[in-house]
Amino acid sequence: MGFYFSYFKTIISAESVYDGLFQVMNDNITEYPSTINTLKRFNLYPELIVGWAYRIYISTSDFLGHRTKICWTVNRGEGLSPVQSCEGLGEPAYFYVEAAFLLNGLMLGIFFLFGTFLSKSIFGGLITVACFMFNHGEATRVMWTPPLRESFGYPFFVLHMFVVSYILRNKITSYLFALLIGGIQICFMLSWQFAQFALLTQTLAVTAVYLLQYISIETFKVFLKGQTVGLLSSFVLLFGNEMLLTSFFASTLLAAWVLVVGNPFFTRFKNQLAIFFWQSGTFVIGTLVLKLFIGKMLILEDDAHIGEILKSKFTSFKNFHTMLYTCAKEFDFIEQETIWKLLQTLVLPSAVFAFVAVAFHLLRNEIQFFKESKGTSSESTTQTKHSVVQKEKEDAELVYHSLQLLAFTAMALLIMRLKLFWTPHLCLYTSLLASKHIFPFGSKEKHYALLAVLVACMAWTGVDNLQVQLGRVGEFSNIPMEELVEWIKAKTPQDAVFAGAMPTMATVKLCTLRPIVNHPHYEDAGLRERTKLVYSIYSRKPLSQVKANLDKLGVQYIIIEDMWCSYKAKTGCSLPEIWDLEDKQYQGSQAACHRIKKNPESYFQLVFKNNIYHVFQLLSS
Repeated sequence: MGFYFSYFKTIISAESVYDGLFQVMNDNITEYPSTINTLKRFNLYPELIVGWAYRIYISTSDFLGHRTKICWTVNRGEGLSPVQSCEGLGEPAYFYVEAAFLLNGLMLGIFFLFGTFLSKSIFGGLITVACFMFNHGEATRVMWTPPLRESFGYPFFVLHMFVVSYILRNKITSYLFALLIGGIQICFMLSWQFAQFALLTQTLAVTAVYLLQYISIETFKVFLKGQTVGLLSSFVLLFGNEMLLTSFFASTLLAAWVLVVGNPFFTRFKNQLAIFFWQSGTFVIGTLVLKLFIGKMLILEDDAHIGEILKSKFTSFKNFHTMLYTCAKEFDFIEQETIWKLLQTLVLPSAVFAFVAVAFHLLRNEIQFFKESKGTSSESTTQTKHSVVQKEKEDAELVYHSLQLLAFTAMALLIMRLKLFWTPHLCLYTSLLASKHIFPFGSKEKHYALLAVLVACMAWTGVDNLQVQLGRVGEFSNIPMEELVEWIKAKTPQDAVFAGAMPTMATVKLCTLRPIVNHPHYEDAGLRERTKLVYSIYSRKPLSQVKANLDKLGVQYIIIEDMWCSYKAKTGCSLPEIWDLEDKQYQGSQAACHRIKKNPESYFQLVFKNNIYHVFQLLSS
């Protein structure tokens, strides 16, 4: 969080917005000694926009004489110096956090409209919102980690899915909607690097809708043009971020265009089943071939860790980087506790029931469609010189959301962090319980009475969950970190270069503006290798080799934390144990982080310590 907030701080502290923009585009502090374009690397458009809005707010308030914050002094006692505490939109942290909260508040409004649209009933919107609030702790992390990319990106994805659903239901062929899809997608992709993976699932789902003949090729082209505009525009606005072109999303999008271009060929077949298999095979093989070809052509491995993480889930494959991910519970398989919570609030059983009902509804319609098309096969298609136009089926948006829910379920089961896609979509899908289109039985009054009973049962546990969320009010205090930061500011030169644990480095950058060599944004291949060199301090390697690794990066001070040296969330997950996967020759030796504190030899010198942090200066060889 401190890592992203530091760039907002840069924007508002600069002499002008343009000066702040130049600083984030020419940053030589974050990955010393390299100068990088952080706007390209870290999707920092939210910080740029919110920082610009903050500057306008402050200048306007100053002009009008409006008071923007209230401050007071807190005497902390226990020998600690007094500190100033402020609240109000004039306080940078407040303004930044409120921007994230505002966006997510609007997202809940979109969910209400979305649920109402999907179910064709206002009760569907109410159920969606109720489910989201009853499962708030499992549906979002914005209340704990507002600076994370998902806080700014996910609301745009919800809006994006809403527009796509509208296009699918109404068989839209106007290219104005392609521009609308593209515009929303740009906001999503500029805010979050993970956007490409979410959009991949959407492309797969909509392509399946097309292959199953729920939409025409013209409607499909509107969707593809919107996604293409969004991808290419984002590539340009992110200054040529190659990961967008080498992603599976880009390959899948190109393969979908192959289906469109090759439509005259596919429609030569008289048998619809043959058309389906030819198109499906072409799409799958085309995606894989294009992914390999583009990857080889651009020689980029930034997203290689994604495949390795998935490989480690199903095989015995392990390496340093996959273990750093999977040892964190956010990247482990979903917890049983999460499933239990969703069962208690009835959102999971409700969504499953709705899913089964939708599946039966679609299956019944498929059978009916098959009978009609078989009986009137000669009239059901219109042959032209170039293509065959099929009669379109209804409920394209239901097929799309069913496939999207399956994709999000698989993502959440594999990686717990991705439940933040799954849980909200469960809430949205539950809105279909209010659809008379899916449940055309009985009177409207009885139907709504049953829904009221369902919401009341959900509220039995849901209200308690919400009260727990609202009851968590506290304050932040980290005296050891404060001591470390104050020492760095007072005792080290402005150009002193630091290395250490990724979260700590974010704080060092934010609070001291000292150059750092590694940071928490682990998605870049080069950064992963930098961090591996830094984390050799937690291996069992000889101190001479550890120092040589740090010297390669130009490190002058290394910060060691006992927690990182010995703590493990589960067996095999302490950093020395993770290093044992690669350093088999050193197994059984004491970790370097313990040895350096006992005897730094002639390589390091202890210059600061408290009960959490030890700072060692690297000595000249």
